[in-house]
Amino acid sequence: MTEEGMALIELAEKQADGDLVREMLAFAAERIMEAEVDTRTGAATGARAPMREVQRNGYRDRDWETRAGRIALEIPKLRQGSYLPSFLEPRRTAEKTLVAVIQEAYVHGVSTRSVDDLVKAMGAGGMSKSQVSRLCAEIDERVNAFLSRPL
Repeated sequence: MTEEGMALIELAEKQADGDLVREMLAFAAERIMEAEVDTRTGAATGARAPMREVQRNGYRDRDWETRAGRIALEIPKLRQGSYLPSFLEPRRTAEKTLVAVIQEAYVHGVSTRSVDDLVKAMGAGGMSKSQVSRLCAEIDERVNAFLSRPL
């Protein structure tokens, strides 16, 4: 059995909770990134190949938010060009901006039905009342936590 397989088995025996899921995702993400970069460069890590297209140039750190929690990734850097793993979303800020606009409308008292019109005006497909309520529930939790804090 390979060293990677043994490490995965040891990890499975050691923990059986959310940490295991995060560790497995990190393990899989690392393998995917290495395979993609090997394909992009034309050679494996540390291998000499006459068909090599570009050299590696270290790693950069990035946190990856998943349902299992935050995973710290080390994304390989290239000397020429750039590399972004296929499983990461490059433009997530647009989604965050849309959520911020919806929450701002909620704070100002815009009805959930009117928010659907607002979202359509911004170019998105639209949003149901229940989706708006779920997004804005986070605000209610924060306000309640603030109001019930000890002075």
